[in-house]
Amino acid sequence: MSDATVERPLEPLWRGLLFYRVLTLVTTTAVVLWTLDEHASPAGAVAVQAGMAAWTAVIGRGYLGGMPRGRLALADLVVTSAVIATTPLVQTAAQIDADAPVSGSIWTPCAVLACALAFDVRGGLGGAVVLCSVLLAVSARAEAELGDIQLIVLVAVSIGYASTVLRRQAERLRTAIGQQAAMAERERLARVVHDGVLQVLGYVHRRGQELGGDAASLASMAGEQEVVLRTLLTTGGAPTGADGLRDVADALRMLGVGRVSVSTPAHPVRLPAAAVGELVAVVGAALANVARHVGPDAPAWVLVEDLGDAVEISVRDEGPGIPDGRLDEAAEQGRLGVARSMRGRVRDLGATITCETGPGRGTEWIIRMPREQT
Repeated sequence: MSDATVERPLEPLWRGLLFYRVLTLVTTTAVVLWTLDEHASPAGAVAVQAGMAAWTAVIGRGYLGGMPRGRLALADLVVTSAVIATTPLVQTAAQIDADAPVSGSIWTPCAVLACALAFDVRGGLGGAVVLCSVLLAVSARAEAELGDIQLIVLVAVSIGYASTVLRRQAERLRTAIGQQAAMAERERLARVVHDGVLQVLGYVHRRGQELGGDAASLASMAGEQEVVLRTLLTTGGAPTGADGLRDVADALRMLGVGRVSVSTPAHPVRLPAAAVGELVAVVGAALANVARHVGPDAPAWVLVEDLGDAVEISVRDEGPGIPDGRLDEAAEQGRLGVARSMRGRVRDLGATITCETGPGRGTEWIIRMPREQT
């Protein structure tokens, strides 16, 4: 499937609408010229047809030239309604009483179809209501227009539904193409990393366990990073959707290996991809502090909560806690791990981070991300 079909799934329908518009313009012009002597104002009828031809050229150029189609569709509806409204001015009373075609005739429903393509079913129905209201206003017998009104509404609903389906299919296809490309890239990276980083981490893990002592701690950390890296290469983490959002819960589950337990809601917790990346980095920094200050085998817990108007993430350990003033002292001494890697990132996101700690009761970092910031 071509890129144009994926990025612009409704393009064939727009082109088909323009072809239909030109075809109906030719037909209505031929009918008007054939019955020109019967009109109350032959010159007015010709002027209306000339206006329709000019507007068809303008709207065709706009639809194919990349102009905002939603605005053009609304303008189209206004112009078409004006064309219908000229009926009492160019037709005789006898023509109106005989239920002769109104000004524009079969050319006029094109505006409703354009609204359906631009705004889906609701846009099509709204356009049909406007157009049919004008049609009833110039008709001598409302019951004679019911068949045309029913046809206009049914076509508007059908085209609106078709446009909705095509948009959704195109979005799913874009997601599938993105995932396929990401999978191919992961496979390429996996081959490269397996021959280098993973083998080194595996060797450090095995050799450190053999040596024991401080080397065993390094071996444990190397083993954890090997598992994380293998998992990342296998699953790729949380993918980014076509709307630019990622599931932060899925992304944080990647950190749940070995000593780290991650609890998340069953449903996706979607946030902007950039924010998810920063939140994962903050949680990763908190877990690194647990390994550094509490111990490489010290357990830690990550909890993700979707509060509706905000997303809250907490990282907790059961270490000795952080003494009062220790964080400020570390920042003054130039050790900016917490200040820059955690608090700085969270502040840049427009979120908040608090630390609940004390002697003998461990440490808990709580990150709150308001959804209005996203």
